[in-house]
Amino acid sequence: MENQFPIIQLLKEDGTLKESLPEELQNHDFVKTVYKHLMRTRTFDRKCISLQRQGRIGTYAPFEGQEAAQVGSALALGEQDWMFPTYRDHAATMTFGHTLTTILLYWNGRNESCVPPAGRNIFPPAVPIATQIPHATGVAIAEKKKGTSNAAIAYFGDGATSEGDFHEGLNIASVFQAPVIFFNQNNQYAISVPMSKQMRTSTIAQKALAYDIPSVRVDGNDVFAVYQETKKALDRARAGEGPTLIEAVTWRYGAHTTADDPTKYRNQEESDDRRKEKDPISRLEAYLLNSGVCEEGWLEQVKKEASSEVDEAIEEMESAPKANAADLFDYVFAEPVWPIEKQKEAYFAAMGEDQ
Repeated sequence: MENQFPIIQLLKEDGTLKESLPEELQNHDFVKTVYKHLMRTRTFDRKCISLQRQGRIGTYAPFEGQEAAQVGSALALGEQDWMFPTYRDHAATMTFGHTLTTILLYWNGRNESCVPPAGRNIFPPAVPIATQIPHATGVAIAEKKKGTSNAAIAYFGDGATSEGDFHEGLNIASVFQAPVIFFNQNNQYAISVPMSKQMRTSTIAQKALAYDIPSVRVDGNDVFAVYQETKKALDRARAGEGPTLIEAVTWRYGAHTTADDPTKYRNQEESDDRRKEKDPISRLEAYLLNSGVCEEGWLEQVKKEASSEVDEAIEEMESAPKANAADLFDYVFAEPVWPIEKQKEAYFAAMGEDQ
């Protein structure tokens, strides 16, 4: 099946082109914008890990190594499209319009962090695995019924393809020809379980065959290829040609979350080798410099600006009022019920706080 679904690549690991670029990616200003998004997302991710280690935010799910998959796909979306992220897709939501402060507040327990900015359709991050996939399908069907050209994109990992929600979402989308993109980031581990122990199929793209849905495998560390293939899928969706499954083959350098130790189940030397040889940002930097799009000084300036932007967002997050723990109990049911009220009393008594 791997021969039937070859990995599409435009930008090789050394920063040279494997194929000619589509017109939009030949625009130097646009390519610079792509790089800026990649750098701000990596800077954000690294600082979030540092914040968690210092106890300034809660448990965090890092995404370093997967930036090109998220940024490239998010940049292909239209302003009125719908995004359904997981708990690891902050690079996508940042690129699509979420403020950094909002995302930081999410990891600091604030409910309002799930509210998207005005004019953007971003669902709250899905923590249960694959539950966002039927949601994306339903919204896409609604947009089709309303006669709009809006599409939806659902992000998920390789482990999600073992869940019933994945198959239900694809089946319904196929039946109703929903304008939805199923965007799989195959980082090859579902928490601690490698892909070889999750499934017998050699690719995730081939799972679309059961639902007569077009699918494609793409180098998830090649931001150009990801952008191109997502754009093609969106064009098909808007033309009434239904859903597409995209398998972006990538790798996450770090842990599943900051509560996880990947050395227990993964050879970290492989992770180090991939960072040296396949890193999504390094290859774009090489392309920018070798093709004369920019000079080294511009790259350094972008890195400084990204660092300052993240620092400012951290300051805003830490100056926000403390999250109200009562929200955990007050909004479970429409009317208070005694078991929840007892839990609430016990919590505040244990914390030595007034309700």
